[in-house]
Amino acid sequence: MAERVCFTLQVRADRLEEYRARHEDVWPEMRKALSEAGWRNYSLFLRPDGLLIGYLECEDFAAAKAAMDATEVNDRWQTYMADLFVGLDGHADASMQPLPEVFHLP
Repeated sequence: MAERVCFTLQVRADRLEEYRARHEDVWPEMRKALSEAGWRNYSLFLRPDGLLIGYLECEDFAAAKAAMDATEVNDRWQTYMADLFVGLDGHADASMQPLPEVFHLP
């Protein structure tokens, strides 16, 4: 059964347009790496105050994250994006903590 994962991060309020613009052209090699690592139905939602909500489906989130951590393209992407976030100690991936699911209607 697929694992559904939801997480939040905080984008700097003064960098929202830049964050959106960078996601209009996610590098093809990054998209490929995510797919190969098992990230499916991956979506990002951004509130006007910078609250970022991410959702994805995968077989095993820890394994999917580890697979991405092992890629060079993920390191480049995370470095490219890091200054757009609030309160990160390193890359955004390291701060992605799944929220507990409290209800699901299949």
